[in-house]
Amino acid sequence: MDPHIIAFLEHLTGERGLSSNTVSAYRNDLRGLSTFIEDTWGADSMTVDWDKFDEPQITEFVSDLDERGYSNATKSRKIASLRSFMRFLREEGVTSDLPTRRLKAPRGGKPIPKALTLDEVGDLLNYTADASTPIEYRDRAVIELLYAGGLRISEVVEVDINNVNFDSSTIRIFGKGSKERVVPVYDAAMDAIADYLTIGRPKLGRYQDPDAIFLNARGSRITRQGLWLQLKKIAFGAGIAKHITPHMLRHSFASHLLNGGASLRHVQELLGHENIATTQIYTHLTTEHVRREYDAAHPRA
Repeated sequence: MDPHIIAFLEHLTGERGLSSNTVSAYRNDLRGLSTFIEDTWGADSMTVDWDKFDEPQITEFVSDLDERGYSNATKSRKIASLRSFMRFLREEGVTSDLPTRRLKAPRGGKPIPKALTLDEVGDLLNYTADASTPIEYRDRAVIELLYAGGLRISEVVEVDINNVNFDSSTIRIFGKGSKERVVPVYDAAMDAIADYLTIGRPKLGRYQDPDAIFLNARGSRITRQGLWLQLKKIAFGAGIAKHITPHMLRHSFASHLLNGGASLRHVQELLGHENIATTQIYTHLTTEHVRREYDAAHPRA
């Protein structure tokens, strides 16, 4: 376990005098955080640079809690543990900022994923359609891919050139825990990727990462933070008033597929969810589709 987490747990016991059961709950919550960091970013949880654990990464962690279908009570406890741990790190001088300051615990009811409307997705994609610079070609391809495949932000930044199959219009994705899945991608997104590889990528940086498909201006693999910031700029330019995150495009992908008639099992496979219960969080947005399936399947309907 990360030495800073160990120090925090010792602080809870020795200085704050919390009970063994309470400390055990903190330990389990922070062990889950370590596992998330390892599975999502391939980082060693023993050597995390907590000063770089910023707001986009925290938002991604909270989105992961949503996807796992935790109750609001459990999610609130995990968020409280994270906030206490981050405050401890700042007080100890390990970090210089407090990225959890705007993080709020959920209130009653099940967590509801936030999605964009079809019009908002259209506005976002239309805004990037007239790419003219290498960065614009990249951003167009990234946003098309986020929505086309329902990918996590960490999965997009980790895509390598050899993961893309233009013959079958699919992309090989390595999700959490390096679990592999093959995702179909619609033609417009594949065209955007092809344009980026032909026109945009060759001009990004003098010395380029030979494997990564999506590069920053220096030729290195784009980071989650960099992608997050670009998406916010594009959303602002497209006139979308919502506080947009990359994960919202994943939610939109799932919700729009279900409303379009896709089966829950199919969407589960595309998202890379282990348990279909996790995918069911989207059904609150798809009442029309659920009714159609009910009418088609129930013998008395």
